[in-house]
Amino acid sequence: MQISRAHDLMAKALDNRALRQDLISSNISNADTPFYRPRDVNFENHLAAKAQEIFHAQKPRLELAVTHAMHIQPKANAYDGKPTVFVRDGHQARNDGNSVDLDVETTEMAKNSTMFNALVAALKKDGAIFKSVIDSSSKMQ
Repeated sequence: MQISRAHDLMAKALDNRALRQDLISSNISNADTPFYRPRDVNFENHLAAKAQEIFHAQKPRLELAVTHAMHIQPKANAYDGKPTVFVRDGHQARNDGNSVDLDVETTEMAKNSTMFNALVAALKKDGAIFKSVIDSSSKMQ
């Protein structure tokens, strides 16, 4: 049974936020490991596309102009439900080749924790609305 259209999306976002928290924790714990590169996960774009699909929001789409028959046709971005893990570089590597920046990692962890807590609160509220409807209907009988 589906509680709401957004429930499954929020649950998936919660799973992805937990994965991001694990990756950030791993980055912090490997701050002294030689040649370690910090990892992160990208899932926000996929969840936004899934949200548009669920709520039937029409996003204007820019069509690719085909001026020659030999042009390669564009592919639609298909959401496979899996986040993409990537190496987050761009920070200066130390002499040992490690590029973990503790300031960046702790900031990302705080941001991710805030989003995680907001999702938990939203899921609780979503469930509370469903529960109140059930409680109200049982009192009327």
